[in-house]
Amino acid sequence: MKKQVPAKTRKIISIPKNAEQILATGDDNLIAEWMNGLQPDRFGIIKRDPYLSPYSGAIVGRYKYMLWKDHELTREAGSLSAMASGYLYFGLHKKGAKWIFREWAPNATKIYLVGDFNDWEEREDYAMTKLGDGGVWEIILPAEAMHHKDLYKLHIYWDGGWGERIPAWVNRVVQDDETKIFSAQVWEPSHAYKFKVENFVPKTEPLLIYECHIGMATSEEKVGTYDEFRKNVLPRVKKLGYTAIQIMAIQEHPYYGSFGYHVSNFFAPSSRFGTPDELKRLIDEAHEMGIAVIMDIVHSHAVKNEIEGLGNFCGMPDQYFYSGGRREHPAWDSLCFNYASNEVLHFLLSNCKYWLDEFKFDGFRFDGVTSMLYLSHGLGQDFGSYDDYYNGTQDGDAICYLTLANKLIHEFNPHAITIAEEMSGMPGLAAKIEDGGMGFDYRLAMGIPDYWIKTLKEKRDEDWNTTDIYWTMTNRRADEKTISYVESHDQALVGDKTIIFRLIDAKMYWHMMENDDDFDVNRGIALHKMIRLITLSTINGGYLNFMGNEFGHPEWIDFPREGNGWSYKYARRQWDLVDRKELKYKFLNRFDEDEIHLVQEVKKFNEQPLVPIWDNRGDHVIAYMRGNLLFVFNFDGQRSFTEYGFLCPKGQYDLVLDTDSPKYGGFGFVDPKADYETNYDPLYEGDGKGWLKLYIPARTALVFRKRN
Repeated sequence: MKKQVPAKTRKIISIPKNAEQILATGDDNLIAEWMNGLQPDRFGIIKRDPYLSPYSGAIVGRYKYMLWKDHELTREAGSLSAMASGYLYFGLHKKGAKWIFREWAPNATKIYLVGDFNDWEEREDYAMTKLGDGGVWEIILPAEAMHHKDLYKLHIYWDGGWGERIPAWVNRVVQDDETKIFSAQVWEPSHAYKFKVENFVPKTEPLLIYECHIGMATSEEKVGTYDEFRKNVLPRVKKLGYTAIQIMAIQEHPYYGSFGYHVSNFFAPSSRFGTPDELKRLIDEAHEMGIAVIMDIVHSHAVKNEIEGLGNFCGMPDQYFYSGGRREHPAWDSLCFNYASNEVLHFLLSNCKYWLDEFKFDGFRFDGVTSMLYLSHGLGQDFGSYDDYYNGTQDGDAICYLTLANKLIHEFNPHAITIAEEMSGMPGLAAKIEDGGMGFDYRLAMGIPDYWIKTLKEKRDEDWNTTDIYWTMTNRRADEKTISYVESHDQALVGDKTIIFRLIDAKMYWHMMENDDDFDVNRGIALHKMIRLITLSTINGGYLNFMGNEFGHPEWIDFPREGNGWSYKYARRQWDLVDRKELKYKFLNRFDEDEIHLVQEVKKFNEQPLVPIWDNRGDHVIAYMRGNLLFVFNFDGQRSFTEYGFLCPKGQYDLVLDTDSPKYGGFGFVDPKADYETNYDPLYEGDGKGWLKLYIPARTALVFRKRN
C-alpha cells in the first residue's frame, strides 16, 4: 500500500474529480473523504433519467462500494490489470530449466502432484510445500520431471479426508475416450502458435454477431473441431458479412449437453474441439478476415462436480462459493460464486484477463447476468417498475464484480467488447461506470425474440400490429446500446422451435424444393425475411444471428443424451441444405447476406436516427428512414397495394432490397428498374417533403436508397 498523506499536507491537495486519480493516491483517508462527497447529480444515468432520482442512494452506494473494492484489490499491484494476473502465478509454468506449479488450497494439509511422470503414485519428491499463511502451495521441479502431454492431477489432503482433484488454474484438461475420466494435461509444445495479428480492432458500427458452437458446426454426426470451423465455417461468416463471431462452450465442461454452461475448468479451452494452439489459430485467422471473436463466458455459476471442478476443492465447500442456502442455484443444479470474497474476485478477474491476453479474444458475452444481479436470481420476480430494481433484492457484491470486470477488460484492451445477457432491464447495466453504470458495452434485447415467438404462436396474421412491432423493436433505454436478435441458440433448443420451423413446421421436410409452390412454405419464407429485416434495421447497437438460422436451419438443437440414444443428429448444422441448388434454403441465405451487407455499407448505421414515416395498422404497412435508407413493410398477408402513398423527404429513390425478389425465393412482382421519385405537394414544400407512391406486394419489405 502507498504511504499515507499526512493530514496537514492533505489540506493543500486539490482533490481531483476523476476516480482513477483519487484511487492512485493510495490514501485511505483521502479516498474516503472524496467518496463521501460524491453527489448523485454527477452521475449521467440520473441526469438522463430523472425517474432514477429516488434511487440515487443505491446508485451512488454501489459506485462507492466498487471504488473501495477496486482500491482494496489494487493496493499492492497498483491497477486491476496488474492484479488480475493470477494465471501467470498459479498453475503449471515452465521457467527456464524448471517447472513451477502453484495452487491456492487454504484448507489443505498436504498435496501431492501425481501423473504419468510418477506412475500416479504419491512420492515425496512430488509433494508440494505450503508458502506462509495464505493457503498457497508450491512445487518446483526440474525440466525433465514432466513432459508435454503428460497427464496429471492433485491428491489433496485435509483434516478428515482427501480428494483427487484437477488444479483450479489448469489450462488444459482432456478426457479419456474409454474411461471418460478427465485429467489435467501438460501443454508445453516445442513450437507454440504465434499470432500474426497483434492489435486487432473490431468493427462495431454496427456490431454484427454470428453466434456459434464449435462442436455442432459440422454436418457430420460428431463433435466438430476448431480446425474444421476455421476451414469450413469462417469463410461462410466472412461472405455473409458478419463482423464478429460469438463462440459458445469454450471453457471446459464435463457434460457436453450443458451447451457449455456448467463449467468445471475456467482457464482451459475445451479439448473436445482440439488444442489451445488450434483455437489460437482460429482466432488469428478470424482477425485476418476482419472478424472479431467474442467468448461466451460463464461466471454466473459453476458445475457441482468435485473431482473435475471446484465444488469441494480442498475439503472446503465454500472456498469459491457461498455457504449455506446461497451455495446452490435453485434452478440450475450448480454452485454460486461468492463475489464478496477477494480471492474469488481475483480468480474471476484473472480469468477475464487470461482469455484476452493468452488467446486474444476481443471480449465477452457474460452469461446469466440476471441471475447474478439479484439475491433471488430473478426467479419469480416481476420487473414492472424501478421499485423492483431497488427493493433490497440486489446482490451488491455481484454488481461490484461485474463493474470491476468491465473496468478491467477495457483497461487491458480499450477496444474490447462486453455484452450482458440480462432480461430484467436493470437500468445502467450498459452505461459507463463513471456515469453510475456497470460498464457493459451492450445488453441483449431479450424481449425481441420473446415477442416474435409470442406473436407467431398466439396471433393470426391479420392481427399483427405494426405499431406494436415498431415499439417493441425500438423500446430501449436511449443511453444504452443493445444487441437485437430474432433468435439465438436459446430459441432453438429442444422443446422449442426455430422461427422457420414455427412458420413452416413439418412441411420443411417435403416442400423445400425450389419448384414446389406450397402456400405455407411461401408464407414462412416471406415472413422469415421480413422479421429479420425489421429487427436488423432498427438496431441501436448490434445484431445477432445463431449459426445456421440465416438460411432457416430446420428443427431444434438436441445434444447427445440418454433420452435420444446419445445421438448427434440434432447437434450439428446441415450445411448441405444451403449448398444444394435445388432447395429453397439458398434464398434465405442469400437474403441474409444482402441485408447484412446493406447495413454494413452505411457509416455508423446503428447511430443513424430512426425517423418514423408511416404507420397504418389497418393496412399492416409501416415505413421509416435511417440515414438515406427508406424501409417499407407490408405485413398484410392478403392485400397488395398499388400507388400506395405517404410523405417522405422529397427526391429520387433507388430500390436496393426487395424481399419478394426471385433471387430470395419471392415472386418478383416489383420492377427492380422502376424510377421512384416523390410527387410535389405545395402544402409540404417548406418541410422538404413529397408524396412517394409505391406498389407494395403482400408480405413484402422494400428498401430504397435516397439519391440526394
